[in-house]
Amino acid sequence: MPTRKQILEFIAQSKEPAGKREIARAFGLKGQEKIALKALLKDMTDEGLVDMAPGRAFHKMGGVPKVTVLKIVDVDGHQPIAVPEHWEAEGIALPKLRVVEKGRRGALGVGDRILARTEQAGRGWLAYPIKRLGKVNEQILGVVEDAGNGRFWLKSVDKKARYDTPISQIGDAKAGDLVLAENSGGVRKTVKVERILGDPFAPKSFSMIAIHKYGIPNEFSEETEAEAAAVSKLPVNAEQREDLRHLPIIAIDPRDARDFDDAIWAAPDDNPANEGGFQAIVCIADVSYYVRPGSALDREAAKRGNSVYFPDLVVPMLPHSLSSDKCSLRQGEDRAVLACHLTIDAKGNVTSWRFTRAIARISANIAYEDAQAAIDGKLSHEMLEPALKPLWACWQLLFQAREKREPLALDLPERRITLDDQGRVTGVAVRQQLDANRLVEDYMIAANVAAAKALEAKKSPLIYRAHEEPSREKLVALKDYLKTYDIEFALGQVIKPSTFNILLAKVDKEDEIRPQIMESVLRSQTQAYYSPRNVGHFGLSLASYAHFTSPIRRYADLIVHRALVGAYDLEMPPPKDKAIKAGTALSAAAIAKLDATCEAISRTERRAMEAERETTDRYVAAYLTQYVGEVVDTRITGVQNFGFFATVEGIGGDGLVPVSTLGSDYFIYQEASQTLIGERTGQEYRPGMRLKLRLVEANPVSGSLRFALPEVGSEVGENGLKLAGGGERIFSGDPKPSKYKVNRRGRPANIKHKGRKG
Repeated sequence: MPTRKQILEFIAQSKEPAGKREIARAFGLKGQEKIALKALLKDMTDEGLVDMAPGRAFHKMGGVPKVTVLKIVDVDGHQPIAVPEHWEAEGIALPKLRVVEKGRRGALGVGDRILARTEQAGRGWLAYPIKRLGKVNEQILGVVEDAGNGRFWLKSVDKKARYDTPISQIGDAKAGDLVLAENSGGVRKTVKVERILGDPFAPKSFSMIAIHKYGIPNEFSEETEAEAAAVSKLPVNAEQREDLRHLPIIAIDPRDARDFDDAIWAAPDDNPANEGGFQAIVCIADVSYYVRPGSALDREAAKRGNSVYFPDLVVPMLPHSLSSDKCSLRQGEDRAVLACHLTIDAKGNVTSWRFTRAIARISANIAYEDAQAAIDGKLSHEMLEPALKPLWACWQLLFQAREKREPLALDLPERRITLDDQGRVTGVAVRQQLDANRLVEDYMIAANVAAAKALEAKKSPLIYRAHEEPSREKLVALKDYLKTYDIEFALGQVIKPSTFNILLAKVDKEDEIRPQIMESVLRSQTQAYYSPRNVGHFGLSLASYAHFTSPIRRYADLIVHRALVGAYDLEMPPPKDKAIKAGTALSAAAIAKLDATCEAISRTERRAMEAERETTDRYVAAYLTQYVGEVVDTRITGVQNFGFFATVEGIGGDGLVPVSTLGSDYFIYQEASQTLIGERTGQEYRPGMRLKLRLVEANPVSGSLRFALPEVGSEVGENGLKLAGGGERIFSGDPKPSKYKVNRRGRPANIKHKGRKG
């Protein structure tokens, strides 16, 4: 088998598009070796080393496919400038290609699309058009700004957008409106307003921005809603299910939880053969009973892949009549559940399991904080003796087993947004992690492992939650980064999750570099995904792992439920309503397309994560608008040759401090240590460094922040702080630093340019 390096070299040197067939032929691979090559190429794709271009040809990630679709984004004189229409190389700047036109020059304008052959020329790229493609109206989400004299500009909600765009057709929109616009075409890029979405600062607008930007389906069809209403009337028959209503089963969730899909119970095992052990039950809403394979509900759930949780609203995978009502395990109500029965020995090992369809009546819905306070003796609760104490005693055993397993222990803060009744942000805080949180997590992990192993025992198809070990390339990058802090990291050792735990233990919890080291360890990890093949879960240090515990909000869990129903003969009698599909087990058609399903729900999961993160950033920026002009405590999160990024301690958000605002010193960027160093003063700016900065601007629409040194600027204007002073600034760049004059706004003032983008 060729190595990763050999494959990358072949792809780079190949004069023709290099697909799996071409790579196999080049290295003389046959039979089983081709299967191994397919797996290796998938690994390299997941690791970000290569990407797949149209036509299933591979190219080096960060490079450009040899034949690809480009769109013209600018015209420099007579030279069209294009970018790839699709770009997945996370963290790598979008490349700009100079288009070499044959025949009549100027035929291509901004917004045109071409199929082109590309080649790298020196440090840049050239594109040779093969044929012109039809235009696709690119939609832009933004806020209308009045430039005066009847001219309007569109300010994109994307914080990465470098320029505002002139509006050619504004329609009924007015300054301040959030709108959806489309490219108007022509040599100079303009947009026309297609739809007015309203006030960008109105309640739920920040979430709606993300929904529109990422194309998240947020409305159910009449057919789906009608089907949800019909299936929600299906009876929960105790005669057809195991009856668990006599047990004090409780649900422990966040105080702001929108749905309740899991509940737990534990008690000491009275079996003498398991002395010191426990019996536990994890009850999960029996969503497969209501959402039948091939139904309208099933098709919609598969399309959404998962629920999306914003601070102010939820875009559910299933209609509210199911997700918030019939499938939500609420106190005092009979609910259909799939029960995972666990036997846990005195060392915390799960020694056996079984799955049943059951009926349960939840004794209480308890918030994490209240459960913890009751255990700590700070709150009186009626469920303390019958439920909480046995659960904690059993969890102590599970926790011991977890510690022995040594999963990856990254203490990454999660921000919690609080809103008032009008939907305005009132606070941002780090969500507290209590033993109650860890308790629920460990019961869920135990049930997820049991589901995976139970299906493996029956040789049943299933969807695994896959998390592979870090690639060597990422480990080399981590080693080089840690070396700048004089931290040794040996590559010759067997890499386990405990390897990183030992590394983090060397850094004092109060050390300013600890958050940065933790983030660098996180970046070295591969991204978890869904797969019908088992590769284990590296982060949790588990050989087999599936998602079983949240079928209300994850389609993967629903597939696992259906697989358990089929493997363990848990099918229910057909419903009397002939309009409702009969089967609840995993169908043959679903099994045949598990690969495609896994790819689709892995994509929707990433989409949800990005949308949720961006929306949180917008709320953080909205909260910080009250502090514009003030000096705040920050920590540097990243350094580049053009400046450094910082986050507000205890709140979050990410903002840039341009190197142009750091004074008159000459700053040199050291790439290895990611540090800016003043040549004359020796002043350093490095990741992890804590410092006080003035908040210059907080833009809630894009979620972006901008900072400056405390001594720079004092005049606060309508849009934030204006930089005072002026004079000379040094921009450190690559390969050679350049000197620019700046004006009072801290912007370059002596650059010759053409047009607004110069």
